Formats: sequence, C-alpha cells, structure tokens
Amino acid sequence: MSVHQDISKHSNDQHERVRLFSELDQKREQLIEKALGKCKEEKPFEQELNEINKVTDEINDIARKGIVPQRKNVTKEMVEEYCKRN
Repeated sequence: MSVHQDISKHSNDQHERVRLFSELDQKREQLIEKALGKCKEEKPFEQELNEINKVTDEINDIARKGIVPQRKNVTKEMVEEYCKRN
C-alpha cells in the first residue's frame, strides 16, 4: 500500500470510531435519563443500569483503540445520589 492509502485508511478508521462513539454516547445518555426518571418515581431501574453499562463497555472498547474518551460504569448508588441532589 502507498503512504497515501495508509493515511486514508487510518483517517477513515478514526472517523468511524468517533462516529460510533457519538452514537453510543448519545444512547448511553438517554438510558441514564430513563434510569433517573424511574429512580425519581421510586421504580426499579436495574434493567436500565445493565443496558447503560453494556453500552459503556462498548464505548470503552472503542476508546482503547484511541481518539475517544472512556466512560465510567454507572452504579445504582450513583443514580440514587444524583436523584437526591436534583
């Protein structure tokens, strides 16, 4: 492969990582909002936590390849604490 093709491939790979990260991060935020809503209504939100952390794991897999940041897994205590403050 030529240097130009290598650079193009590298650039395309990075662009795809950023695109996928953006998509997953948005999905993660929506799931967090859903969990917060259930917590405020004093309903169980364990399923949402599982989904949040599954998406978080996908994000972190992408982040390990570079360019995008990692995200922390969300715990039940984190959601409950946030609900109490807001």
